[in-house]
Amino acid sequence: MPAKKSKKGPTKGSGGKNRRSLEGKGGTLPAEQRHWYEGKQKAKAAKRQAAGGPGPKGQDRGEQRSRKVNSDLLVGRNAVVEALRAHVPAKRLFLANSLDSDDRVNEAARLAGDLGVEVSEVPRTEVDRRCDSNGQPGAAHQGIVLQVRPYEYATPEDLLDRAKNADEPGLIVILDGVTDPHNLGAIARSAAAFGAHGIVIPERRTAGVNTTAWKTSAGTLARLPVAQATNLNRTLESYKKEGLFAVGLDAGGDTPLPGLHLANGPLVVVVGAEGKGLSRLVRENCDAVASIPITAAESLNASVAAGVTLYEIARLRSDQA
Repeated sequence: MPAKKSKKGPTKGSGGKNRRSLEGKGGTLPAEQRHWYEGKQKAKAAKRQAAGGPGPKGQDRGEQRSRKVNSDLLVGRNAVVEALRAHVPAKRLFLANSLDSDDRVNEAARLAGDLGVEVSEVPRTEVDRRCDSNGQPGAAHQGIVLQVRPYEYATPEDLLDRAKNADEPGLIVILDGVTDPHNLGAIARSAAAFGAHGIVIPERRTAGVNTTAWKTSAGTLARLPVAQATNLNRTLESYKKEGLFAVGLDAGGDTPLPGLHLANGPLVVVVGAEGKGLSRLVRENCDAVASIPITAAESLNASVAAGVTLYEIARLRSDQA
């Protein structure tokens, strides 16, 4: 039987075969000279954003949110015409150049011209692309799209100054966890109708001023300021220190709304979320929690409750005057 051959050990050196791999590859091209660099950076940024991580140059998500252009699109002939009638602040009206015009299209173009809104005729594919990029793929835009301007929020201090400078007692509405923009728009209509000086909403987990709120408010949001508060409790405390009384609305409140004794002074009305009501800390921070007497078992919609309350406050103030 032949003897087993031992395994060949590693050779020393390569005999020059790998000399080229050991040679330097030269200097690295500057970023601006690498044709692939920009594409790779954009891909990385998109991946970071999808993962919810920090943005470019160390921006955290809060910074990105504060700098994001919060533009929105209204699509469809009826929606666009209604928005322009309500004087929703718009930036640009897009009309497909193959569009069959009708009365609504003609009215939209005329209203946009009267309001100083730029009107652009573009290919239908461009209208499709804008809807896709705005998160409305396949939207039934009917060849007409309105780009709405970002809403400029006031600060809670702005509303306080407005209330102090008014001839009548201050009246500010705070929304605690109201997440339906229809409710925000409807409450804005009631607030403006009954003499409120503005609305405060939290920065997060709430309905903001979007196209739905604009349409529901029927243009009221063009003249009634809405402020964002980082912390509702701190805002409520600061208002109370400035002499405003805080009245919360809750079905289980111990103060009846009719004849509300605090109505004639400077007042903050706090409206809770439908179903959940006031959050615990906000409720504890109120000087009184009022309830609306109803005969049925169901609770009132948040916007209806706000409207009834604001009407009662206006009525009591009118009787006192």
